[in-house]
Amino acid sequence: MSQAGELIVLGSGTSQGVPVIGCSCAVCVSNDPKDHRTRSSIHIHFPELSLQVDTGPDFRTQMLREKLIHVDAVLFTHEHQDHIAGLDDVRPIIFRVNKEMALFGQERVLNRIKKAFHYAFEVQSYPGAPRFNTTTIEPGKAFEINGVEITPIGVNHGALPILGYRIGDIAYLTDVNGIPDEAMSQLSGLSYLILDALHRKVHHSHFNLDQAIEWAERINAKQTYFIHMSHYMGTHEEVAHELPDGMHLSYDGLRLPVVL
Repeated sequence: MSQAGELIVLGSGTSQGVPVIGCSCAVCVSNDPKDHRTRSSIHIHFPELSLQVDTGPDFRTQMLREKLIHVDAVLFTHEHQDHIAGLDDVRPIIFRVNKEMALFGQERVLNRIKKAFHYAFEVQSYPGAPRFNTTTIEPGKAFEINGVEITPIGVNHGALPILGYRIGDIAYLTDVNGIPDEAMSQLSGLSYLILDALHRKVHHSHFNLDQAIEWAERINAKQTYFIHMSHYMGTHEEVAHELPDGMHLSYDGLRLPVVL
């Protein structure tokens, strides 16, 4: 029996966020809310499960903006600071439900989190510190949380092997510049693909816009939304007119249906 959920793009921007401090380019001074790009992450919720993918520096603000109050588990794509820095802000959720927060990621990523948030993992932790329960996951090995199947997808972020995620008919691939054949086999039949597209110039660890369009055509989801965009991408309105049919720029607050 299918189960319907919703994906919310909490943030669509790159590591500096948009607007960038001190920048007066057309994107950074734009009054269009779709040009205000907080650090990339998504939230997926079903009737019995709320999943957070990455907790960047803007996590608290994003949750308040979208009036979200609960997370059952956090899935991490990788350990870079713009994807983990806001983890401490799950504390109010932990305190309210009086339960450890479940964290899922590759062993390397979880080890980095244990170092960055060492105070949460000490034997005699400081009163008020968050409490976490960590689970190591591997590319291609699906797992379930509350009956929802999640498939980690192994992709490349420069020389760093990271994870994307497929849940039902939707897949999330941020910070990507290479998709192995095995991962491609896990991306068939998508209704929605959310895919990294940093800006227009070639980059050593992200798809640029032309590369993202090429890969989106290969994956052939019904609809593709680009994410993790810098101010060099251009304004939302400008770029939207350049994209092929079925391809779009994501934006903070975008909501998409998810069907299992």
